[in-house]
Amino acid sequence: MALRTLDSLGSLAGKRVIVRCDLNVPLKDGVITDDGRVRASLPTLNALINQGAKVVVCSHLGRPGGEPNPAYSLEPVAQRLSELLGQPVAFARDTVGESAHDAVSSLEDGDVAVIENLRFNAGETAKDDAERAAFAARLAELGDALVSDGFGVVHRKQASVYDLAELLPSAAGLLIAKELEVLDRLTENPQRPYSVVLGGSKVSDKLGVIEHLLPRVDRLLVGGGMMFTFLAAEGHQVGSSLLEEDQLDTVRGYIAAAKERGVELVLPVDVVVASAFSADADHVVAGADALEDTPFGASGLGLDIGPRTAEEFAARIGDSRTVFWNGPMGVFEMPAFESGTRAVAGALAKVDGLGVVGGGDSAAAVRQLGFADDDFGHISTGGGASLEFLEGKKLPGLEVLGWQQ
Repeated sequence: MALRTLDSLGSLAGKRVIVRCDLNVPLKDGVITDDGRVRASLPTLNALINQGAKVVVCSHLGRPGGEPNPAYSLEPVAQRLSELLGQPVAFARDTVGESAHDAVSSLEDGDVAVIENLRFNAGETAKDDAERAAFAARLAELGDALVSDGFGVVHRKQASVYDLAELLPSAAGLLIAKELEVLDRLTENPQRPYSVVLGGSKVSDKLGVIEHLLPRVDRLLVGGGMMFTFLAAEGHQVGSSLLEEDQLDTVRGYIAAAKERGVELVLPVDVVVASAFSADADHVVAGADALEDTPFGASGLGLDIGPRTAEEFAARIGDSRTVFWNGPMGVFEMPAFESGTRAVAGALAKVDGLGVVGGGDSAAAVRQLGFADDDFGHISTGGGASLEFLEGKKLPGLEVLGWQQ
């Protein structure tokens, strides 16, 4: 059975359409610092507005623990959505209570309302099926149909993602359809050479994706905090750098598997080593086989790939036709340790083919470093969901919409 798309719902004019978006944006002092996910929701919302639907937007934001918390309110998101849509957007101060029902009942055709953070209700993320279903039933009272468009949560069996889709006529929005089209290109007959670039802090977060992609890729480039477990697996000393000792045997297995399959495994040849985890820490460049031969000795810690590695990674990315990148190369939030991530992003932006930024911290990094979304073939809105898809896992929020991987 194929994914149900907007067309499968027929005419939505005059109907109340709940749209499950992923508007989980970073906030600082109540101000959105990266509105990428809000902008990603616009094509679906505009399509429904143009049909004359009464649009009811719902999302989570952060982890408020199942109860109201003003720090996680969606009100700033509703305001930004109003600016981007160019029309008023009503905001309900609860999720399924009186304010939500009043906001929805006041909608005219083509109007939009945002209801408060779904995770202010414990039922949204409950492990108990009955508790989740009860919350979904209350949400269902607000709509005649559901458009699921929050790709970043489709790997979660949550009330608004899974249970609600079983209660109302439901279909995927344009964002989910686009994400699946791109991910399908990464797994089915990708153009070659096909390179995967992995970073971020932990190898353990990427075990499944490494295992699933090794038979499919031509090159695997490893940076970020996870590079130290690879370097240690090859016998190098890594000082006080992030190291998952319990994963050393697993990583040795990946190194052997890559060699056996003819996959080029590209590890750092140099590293930026710092005296402390601090933006103004003293730092030097050291060879990957000499991380403790610095003025900091065994207390030094690596916070970025080095310049020779950045150059080498950029060259490998540059002559690839398909590239998937997930995880920054270093602590990009600190200017002294952003160069590796910037080099990878810059090379990815020039790929002659499909270059995909795999959501999460990678998406935040490219925007913080001044790149535009359209510099890349695609920026995923779901880091965890993208990885689980590429691991070959079943995603409940997609299966309930008819998708079969």
